[in-house]
Amino acid sequence: MGTAASPFLNPIADELEGVGPTKPTAEALSRRARQRRQVQGMIGISYVVDALLLLVYAHAGTIPATIGPAFAICGLISVAGYILLSEIGFTERFRDHYFVMPQVIASMAIMLAFTYIAPEVGVMFLCTLFVVFNFSSLRSTPLQTAVVWTAMAFGLAWLFLLTDKPISMPHANYLERFATMTVFVLTIGRCMFLGIFSSTMRQTLYKNGLELKEAYKRIEELAALDELTGSFNRRCIMRMLDDEITRTQRTKATCSIALIDLDWFKRINDTYGHPTGDEVLRTFAITVFANIRNIDRFGRYGGEEFLLVLPDTPGDTAMRLLDRLRAIIADLDWSAFSPGMQVTVSAGVTTLRPDETADTFLARADCALYAAKARGRNRIVSA
Repeated sequence: MGTAASPFLNPIADELEGVGPTKPTAEALSRRARQRRQVQGMIGISYVVDALLLLVYAHAGTIPATIGPAFAICGLISVAGYILLSEIGFTERFRDHYFVMPQVIASMAIMLAFTYIAPEVGVMFLCTLFVVFNFSSLRSTPLQTAVVWTAMAFGLAWLFLLTDKPISMPHANYLERFATMTVFVLTIGRCMFLGIFSSTMRQTLYKNGLELKEAYKRIEELAALDELTGSFNRRCIMRMLDDEITRTQRTKATCSIALIDLDWFKRINDTYGHPTGDEVLRTFAITVFANIRNIDRFGRYGGEEFLLVLPDTPGDTAMRLLDRLRAIIADLDWSAFSPGMQVTVSAGVTTLRPDETADTFLARADCALYAAKARGRNRIVSA
């Protein structure tokens, strides 16, 4: 059993192709069947190469000339049988659609049988057992690996302890030495390939794990952000407010919030159009982000209304911060969007009281915002 194509060894590919509870698509089934054919092609080539080595031994007079063809026929029959099961879709009924265990056991049986039949070149078949075991361990579960190891141990015990076959390493003449050297070269080469691929697979798994973490992080960010403004969405900012209220009440700190509303925003949409209104919202959000602290939390509360959570901030400090923001917004050159455009904001600011809930906290901020609008807008009012 020789080297195999990478899909056989790569569990990530299987996950992407529908292994598990999700039913694989027709395209995935076709791709898996093609991969299995490639794997079996590599295994078949390996049997043929080993059979050619047996012919070299036969030419050296070590074994009968029939051993090589017989070995190739047995190996190719096992390959053909698996391909037949694959092509009719039988293997797709099982989670391990590569049939690792049946293939490994069949390969072990062939190697042990030919070690018994041709013990004069037993070293070749025993070396191939190393490759078979290493090959299977890359995809087998711990239980499967234990079963394969146990089966191999019993097979070797039968061969060495219950028979008197003179298992040999041919080296009597130059041709035998050449063939035996080739056996070791091929065995070491195959094991090296499996080791290199195992290392590559671990690196791939590590890289895919990092990419998956980044993807999850990005998904979480997108789920928490308002698509238009890039600020937190209502669900997220409300969760942050609840967390901050809990923290503030536990540590006896101070916390203020501000409900901010863009003045006459409906007029902006009606006069200049919704695309311009969207740009106004984005510019407003960017301006706020540029003028608040890292610990502050800013989110879209609804429509053109935004909530700013200010941890460890007393009421007078919050008023000064919001009034500075109000002046910055009013001083922006909004005419870049449309000549004559002016944008201002109003805000209601309040500070958390002992044992106050989020609902009453927001209600007081909303009352202050309503008062700011009633007094002519473009102003900040404290509850």
